[in-house]
Amino acid sequence: MAQRALAHVEKIVNIQPIEGADNIEVATVLGWKVVIAKKDGFNIGDKVVYIEIDSKVPERPEFEFLRDRKFRVRTIRLRGQYSQGLIMPLSILPNASYEEGQDVTQELGIKYYVEEDNVRKADGPSNEAKYRSMCDRKKQLFKKPFFKWVLKHKWGRKILFVFFGKKKDTPKGFPTKFDFVHKTDETRIENLPHLLGYPRPLIVTEKLDGTSSTYILERLRGRNKFEFYVTSRNVRQLNEEQNCYHKYNIYWAMAKKYDIENHLKEYLINNPELKYVCIQGESVGNVQGNPLKLKEDDLYVFNFIRSDCGRIDSRDGKRIVESWGMKWVPILDTEFKMPEDMEEFKVMADGKSVVNPAVIREGLVLRDPTCDLSFKNVSRKFLLKHQDDLVE
Repeated sequence: MAQRALAHVEKIVNIQPIEGADNIEVATVLGWKVVIAKKDGFNIGDKVVYIEIDSKVPERPEFEFLRDRKFRVRTIRLRGQYSQGLIMPLSILPNASYEEGQDVTQELGIKYYVEEDNVRKADGPSNEAKYRSMCDRKKQLFKKPFFKWVLKHKWGRKILFVFFGKKKDTPKGFPTKFDFVHKTDETRIENLPHLLGYPRPLIVTEKLDGTSSTYILERLRGRNKFEFYVTSRNVRQLNEEQNCYHKYNIYWAMAKKYDIENHLKEYLINNPELKYVCIQGESVGNVQGNPLKLKEDDLYVFNFIRSDCGRIDSRDGKRIVESWGMKWVPILDTEFKMPEDMEEFKVMADGKSVVNPAVIREGLVLRDPTCDLSFKNVSRKFLLKHQDDLVE
């Protein structure tokens, strides 16, 4: 799965007035609503650069109006109208021909606003991960002033790794040899407006804000020999001591809490035709600022994958993992009919969490039980409430 495109070329498909506003109006790009200034002269059909929320734009003259917001693109509300993203003219790009849908994130030097996300949501493990692992092994040495100074520089980290780094410090990426197992990062409905009015019934679950956790057990050659994989979104976690982006290795903690390896092993033994079995879920609690306000960390499974058929029906997966004493993400609907109107659907994302009714939920995830289709609907109310809690 490619890294998310934070800026791409699109066409304005609609422009509507905002009640009581003389100088601004709302434009639609794909399924996104963006407030624009009338003086900018945008028209329906114009090809523009659309910059998504969660982005940080570079300090360039054309983005100077965002300085007070630390050059951050975020969800806002103006005159009662939600605005998500930023629309800019194609003139901000180098002179070239650009196709509709083309990713221009790198051309514009746009990154995630939350610095950690530039590594955590990248395509694979970064060099910074191996440097952190090296430092964790030699904490006393790298606390010394000279080494702390050297570590501030990219060239310094490279040199220190030559002398102090080990092969085991370099993390392994997300395993790609399993044909039905992919990184879990659902596409937002705003980027998939063609799915409005989708004809087949969908299963709707609550979207939980945590960290993606994948567990795979592979059958090896030989009698009852297996290999267990524990991974975050991008990195295989070889053991509970491996450095990750949390206070402790929550991925292995959940594996041990629920005895996942042994449950998967029993499943493979009982299903000898399978080459592997996998569960994927969201580890929640003291991650991402704990928006669910949970007292302890936990794991909620949302995918159960078999080597012979891929992802199975959520209802069947729920029955299996609950028989193991584990939790499935809350299922809210099993026969959902996709509306044809985007605003009608967006409002549905709002609501209280089933996991903790005292807080609002992050949104919804929708899956077609007959195929591999899945996407998310993130609550704008949730974003307005929690986006200021993000750590720079």
